[in-house]
Formats: sequence, structure tokens, C-alpha cells
Amino acid sequence: MVDLKRVFIKGGVLSPSELKQIISYAESLNLDAIHFGSRQDIIFPEHKINTEIDSQFPKLSTGMISDLTYQNIVCSYVSSDIFPSTSWLNGATYLYILESFKYQPTLKINVSDPQQQFSPLFSGQLNFIASAHEDYWYLNLRLPNWDASVYFPVLVYSWDISKIAKVIEETYQDADDIDELFMLITNQIETNSRTIETELKIDFKPFPYYEGMNKMGINEYWLGLYWRNNKYDLDFLNDFCDFCLDNRIGKICVTPWKSFIVKGIPSESKLALEKLLGKSGINVRHSLLELNWHLPVYDEEALALKTFIVRNFDQNDISTYGLTFGISNKGDNKIYFTSIVVEKNTSPNIVKDFEVRTTYNVLYCENFNPNTQKYLVYAQDVDKIELPGLLMELSKLYFEKLGEVEMKNDSDKKQEQIIVKEVYQCSACLTVYDAEFGDDKSAIDPGTSFKEIPSTYICPVCEASKADFELVKI
Repeated sequence: MVDLKRVFIKGGVLSPSELKQIISYAESLNLDAIHFGSRQDIIFPEHKINTEIDSQFPKLSTGMISDLTYQNIVCSYVSSDIFPSTSWLNGATYLYILESFKYQPTLKINVSDPQQQFSPLFSGQLNFIASAHEDYWYLNLRLPNWDASVYFPVLVYSWDISKIAKVIEETYQDADDIDELFMLITNQIETNSRTIETELKIDFKPFPYYEGMNKMGINEYWLGLYWRNNKYDLDFLNDFCDFCLDNRIGKICVTPWKSFIVKGIPSESKLALEKLLGKSGINVRHSLLELNWHLPVYDEEALALKTFIVRNFDQNDISTYGLTFGISNKGDNKIYFTSIVVEKNTSPNIVKDFEVRTTYNVLYCENFNPNTQKYLVYAQDVDKIELPGLLMELSKLYFEKLGEVEMKNDSDKKQEQIIVKEVYQCSACLTVYDAEFGDDKSAIDPGTSFKEIPSTYICPVCEASKADFELVKI
């Protein structure tokens, strides 16, 4: 990564014209392909840096960045209108929020809808997650040097997201905890925050199939494209951008899964697009076994390991629907966002001059839900040959436990419903006298039992006598 150049694409959203500009730059470096990064950015493969060529492209509207200090913003705009979503959240809201960022973040920022499973919620250091209240977001923080992730004490207003993020970047190193950070922020800027009424709860949703041509609304389609080798051919991308421009398609979305999605394809353009894909030899029917993997950027060894495991999956004809897999190098201090992680162990320094076999650890997250952010160890120090079998075991365990969490939650709700309380109810108008609260209008203090109140007591609504009240259970 240190030697790779990146183009930041805010939220993974760019126009066909912007992509053509990036393609033109890549071609000037004699490249024939580009890569998509883990944070919806675009990665250039290894090449010799040419300052003369760089000077010819100073106006890349998306921003050419080689300094690893900065980070791209991840958002779930890509899933809007095609996967489940929060009722008030639409594509325009994402675009307004992304446009409000007038600075280049040094912290990883995610802006996500909790109703979808396609874009990771907690892979950033500032994770803005939509609430049920229109234009308000939870903020989960996983700041550098802090021991654990914490939640911001209030809901953040949509149009305050960028300025709160900027102030956090400027002040978090001066704060020891979230209370102190909150105080620093409120002293510096005015915000339109809202009290948190309920804690964020995210239900498990299976990972979706996202490739191919799919219906969108009445007269439109969306297309998901994935390359098995993670290298995206520049000639095809150029032709595809021309198609988008000719057919009034304004946005192309890079995904966190090293693929891209195009929404809003007019139904009358579907045949022309299918011809373009066919003439270019583009396969749009990969198995979900291929699509649900997250790999390190530009890592040929990880890609080869994934290919080895997927072939074993395919030969054994298993299902992994709903699961996601990741490959990582142990000690990279990465934030995982897949259901299952294969972690490559590093060789001890004491044996660095000797050839030793590579071993791996297998981790899986609690309830197989990556949003729990809790990973459990399934196997340690295993050989590559053992990985397919271990992952198939975990896949079967996933299906065995699928639905158990929901059933447990339903059982808890039923248990709450059978808790009863004895109160006295007026038989005429059904008004309730609850000893816990008393009756303020009749000057009866809370905690006064019905037997202790005077016989002259009357119903505060219909004025029926005390004798007309009956003991009931609710």
C-alpha cells in the first residue's frame, strides 16, 4: 500500500466523466487495469511515478492521493434504492452529506444505513449510522489510542455530520473519554442534536447477491459487476463510461467488495448494455461463493488463497448464503467487517532466515453477525490445506444457529408481556387507579393503596363512587 497511488471517491460515488478522467490518467502511466480499494477508493497498481504526467492531471476532481495520512469516506449510497433501507434515507441525502465535507479526513469515516448489510457499519473510526428519526444519526467512535468503541451521547443532525467530524479530528487527542470530547465539541460549534431515546439495535440480515442485471422500480435496472482477479480492464471501463453518458446514467458506485454497481439504467437501454457486456466477454453470473469475500488491497497471495478455498467450496457444493469471508494478515490492526476471517500468522523474527510453513487462524463473529464487532477463535495455527474444511464446518454451524437469536428475542418479548400488575378500575368508564402513581387531582400521594384512600373518593373522570371500582390485572 505504501507504494500505491489512490484516487479518493467520496462515498464511492462518481460520474462517468470523472471515471473517464481517472482512466485517462491510468493510460498515461501505461496501465491496462485499475483496482478498487477496501474503502471505495480506486487503486493504481505498481508503476513508476512520473511527475511530468502527474502535472498534466492537476484537476482530478476526485483527488489524487498518495499520502497514507488521508482516508476516503465510505457510505452506503451504493445500496440505496436496491437493498433494504431506512424509510427517510435516500440517495439525495447521502450526496448532500458527502458534498458537505470540504476537507480531506485523516480519520476513517463511515456514513451507513443499518437496514442494509452490503456496506460495513463499523469499519471506520467515526461511524455515522442512521436512526429512526429523520435526518438524525447515531455516532459510534473507534478512535486511535482509545481502549474501546463508544457512542456519542446524542444523535447527530445530517447537516452537522461534516463539521462534527472535523472538530473530532482536531480535538480527540486532547480528550481522555467521550464526555470530555463531547464537551470540547459543544464549546466549539453549535449543533442541532437530538436526545437518544433508544439504543441502536441492528438485526442480522444476510449478505445480498449483488451481481448482474436486476430490476429497479418500474422502468429501470441496476447492474453489479465483479472481476474475479480484482483487475478492472481500462478499455472496457472506457466503453462502459461512454454507454453511461449516452444513456443519461449519472452515477457509478464503487463498493467495499472491490466491485461496482450502476443504478438507474433505463429499460430501453438494457439490450444495448447486454450486447456491450457480451461483446466484451464480461461474466455477470459469478457464484455468491465468489462475491462475498473481502481481501487486502493488491495482495496476490490472498487472492490465490481465496481461489483455493472457493474451488473447494464449489467442489463440495455447499451454501454460504448470508455469510461473508475475509482474509487478513495478523497484526495489521485492521477493523474486520466480515462474518468469518482467515488470519495469516506472521513468522517469528527468530526464524526469519529459514523457510517455515505459513499457518492461519480462523475467527468468526458472535452470532455470525459482523455488526456485533466481537470475534471468537475457531482454530489456531492451522495449515492452508485445513482451511476449506474448517470454513465449511463454520458454514454448517451458521445455518444450525440461524434464527436462534431472533427466537430468543421473541421469547424475551413474550416473557415481558406476561408480567401482570393489579390495579383498581372504574366499572363505568374504565379509568384505572394505580397505587404506584396515586391520583394528583384528588390529592392522593403516590404509593397510597386503594384501601387507604377515603370512602368519599370518586372517579376523576366520571365521578363514580369508590364502590364502583373493581380489582383487575393488567
